Amino acid sequence: MGPWCTQMSAGGWVSMIIFWVVVVGLVLWAVGRLFPAQVPSDPRVLLDARLASGEITPEAYRSIRDELDGHTAAGTKGSR
Repeated sequence: MGPWCTQMSAGGWVSMIIFWVVVVGLVLWAVGRLFPAQVPSDPRVLLDARLASGEITPEAYRSIRDELDGHTAAGTKGSR
């Protein structure tokens, strides 16, 4: 039998695994570069997402939202 019908050694298995990890990594990197994540540019959408993820408190949300709307936090407390 020729060299094509031999069993693979441990080094062959390791090199094959490394090869496939590199190939899959390159494919994932290429797909990530071709289709980048869409980041919303609207500040209100970003603010809503931060509140939903728990990154900010509801009080901070209201304060930032009021600033985005052009109101001051001190001016809106008395009218509520």
